[in-house]
Amino acid sequence: MNTSEDTAGLSRAIGSAAFVLALRERGVRDTAVLRAMEQVPREHFAPPHLREHARRDIALPLPHGQTMTAPSVAAAMLGALDVQAGARVLEVGTGSGYVTALLVRLGAGHVRSLERYATLARAARDRLGANLNDATVEAADGLGPGGSERQRFDRILINGAVATVPPHCLAALNPGGRLVAGLWSGSTCRLVTLNRDGEGAPTRLDGPVLRLGPMTPGRARVS
Repeated sequence: MNTSEDTAGLSRAIGSAAFVLALRERGVRDTAVLRAMEQVPREHFAPPHLREHARRDIALPLPHGQTMTAPSVAAAMLGALDVQAGARVLEVGTGSGYVTALLVRLGAGHVRSLERYATLARAARDRLGANLNDATVEAADGLGPGGSERQRFDRILINGAVATVPPHCLAALNPGGRLVAGLWSGSTCRLVTLNRDGEGAPTRLDGPVLRLGPMTPGRARVS
C-alpha cells in the first residue's frame, strides 16, 4: 500500500467535498452541476501559480487579460443551460477549458468550443487531454458569423458578457434548444436564457446579476 498516495487521494476528496459544500452555501443547488464540479478538478485548469486559490469562489486571471470565471457564476450559467445527455453544445469563449470539461462531464454528446486567443486554445486542448474525444477546441471568433456557420446546436453557452446576443448564434440554435449568456443591462450584467420552442423567435428569461468579464469580438491578432 502506498501511504503517501492514499493520503493525497484522501486530501483531494476532502478538498472536493469542501469545495462543493461551499458552493451549496452560496446558493448553488443543481445537483448535476455540483457533481460535475466535484469530479472535475478546477486546479488542473488554473494557472500553476494560482492553483492554491482554485477552490475559492473567485475569478482567476488568465493570459491576455482574460479570466477564469468564479465557480458559483459558472454553476449558475451551467444550471440555466440544462445540458441534456447527448446534446450538441457550442461554447463561445474557451478560456482555461474548465467549463468545457464540465460540459463534457454533464453529458454533452459533443462540445465545440471557440476561443479568440490561439495560445489559450492550445493550452486548453493540452489540459483537456482525453476529454477531447468529446470536445473540439478551435481558435476562432465565436462572436462573428463564421464561428458557427452551417452548424446547429442544442445548447449554446456564451461564456462571458455581451451587449447583445449575436444573431448568428440564435440562428445556430436548434428548435427546442437553449442559449445562455451574460447580457449587459445598463451598468450590470445579468444572466439571460433564450429558449427556442420551435422555428420562431426564442423566448427570453432574465436571471440574476452576475460578475462576468466582457467578451471581445474578432479573432485576436496576438497568438
